[in-house]
Amino acid sequence: MGSLQLSAITKSFGATKVLHGIDLSVNDGEFVIFVGPSGCGKSTLLRIIAGLEDSSGGDVLIDGQNVNVTPPAKRGIAMVFQTYALYPHLTVRDNMGLGLKQAGEPKELIDGRIATASNMLSLDDYLKRRPAELSGGQRQRVAIGRAIVREPKLFLFDEPLSNLDAALRVNTRLEIARLHHDLKATMIYVTHDQVEAMTLADRIVVMNAGRIEQVGSPMELYNRPANMFVAGFIGSPQMNFIPADRLGRSDAATIGVRPEHISISAESGDWKGTAVHVEHLGPDTNIYLDTEQAGTITARLFGEVQFEAGATLYASAEPRHIYRFDAGGTVIA
Repeated sequence: MGSLQLSAITKSFGATKVLHGIDLSVNDGEFVIFVGPSGCGKSTLLRIIAGLEDSSGGDVLIDGQNVNVTPPAKRGIAMVFQTYALYPHLTVRDNMGLGLKQAGEPKELIDGRIATASNMLSLDDYLKRRPAELSGGQRQRVAIGRAIVREPKLFLFDEPLSNLDAALRVNTRLEIARLHHDLKATMIYVTHDQVEAMTLADRIVVMNAGRIEQVGSPMELYNRPANMFVAGFIGSPQMNFIPADRLGRSDAATIGVRPEHISISAESGDWKGTAVHVEHLGPDTNIYLDTEQAGTITARLFGEVQFEAGATLYASAEPRHIYRFDAGGTVIA
C-alpha cells in the first residue's frame, strides 16, 4: 500500500508564505507529477512529504497514518534526487545496498534485492564500478536502484532527469515508466518539464505561487484547462492568448487557441499577417505570424511546410477549439 493524503499543508519561511493550504489525495499505485514554474513550491511540498522539511500547518498521511512527526527513515519512502547523491568511494552494489545494510537487514535479503533491482535497470555489468566510472544516465539508474531495493510505500522523485542530456532524458523517462508499470508502486514526481509530466503521469498537479491550480489527467488538462495559467503551461508551443475586443468579441475578455489548432494559407483566412520567423523542425513547422487583427500568434503545422520569414500569410482558428476566458483568467464553459 502507498496512499498519500495532504490536508491543508502550509509552509512559511519567516514572513514569506510559500504553500497556501495544499489539499491532495494520491491513490495506491498512482503516478502523480507536480509541475509548475520555478519557485511555485513543488519541491518544498515534496520535501514535506519526505519529512526533510517541516510544514507550518496541515497534515501528511501515508496509508492513513499521520506522519507529521515521523522521521524520514520511518515514513516508508525512498527519494531520488536531481544530483544522484551517490557515495563516490562505494561501488554500485554498495551504494544500492547501503540503506538496507545500515538498517541491519541480513546479507541474503540485501543481495536478493540488489540482484532484482540491477536486473530491472540493466546494471548487472556495472555493480563493481564506482560512480566516477559511470555516465550520468547510469548514475541516475543507480540512484533509482537504491530506492527500489528499499521497497518503499512511496517513491519520491525530485527533478531526476534535469542533469541528463536530451537523449538520456528520453531513455531514462522510458525506464521510469516501465518501472512504474512493473512495480505498480505509488510515485510522486516533481518536474518543471511538461513533456515529462504529459508522458509519465496518471494525474498532473499544476502548481503556481504555492497553490494548486488544477489536478487532472494529462489530456484533461490539455483539453479542459481551468484557467489561463494551466492553458498556457500545458502544451508546447504555448497557447495563443488574444484580447477578445481585438477580434470584435464581447463574450469573453481573452480568447485562447492552441498553435496546432490554427491553419495557415497563402491565399485567404481570418487574420492576415507577416511571418516573422519560421522554425523547420522536420515533423513540425512552427510559424510566428504578426497579424493585423490578433497580434503576434504562433501556428504549429504538422510536417514540413515551405513558408519562409517575410511571407504574407493568412491564419484561421478552428472554431471548436477556441477557448474563452473571463477577466480573472477563468475559463468560460
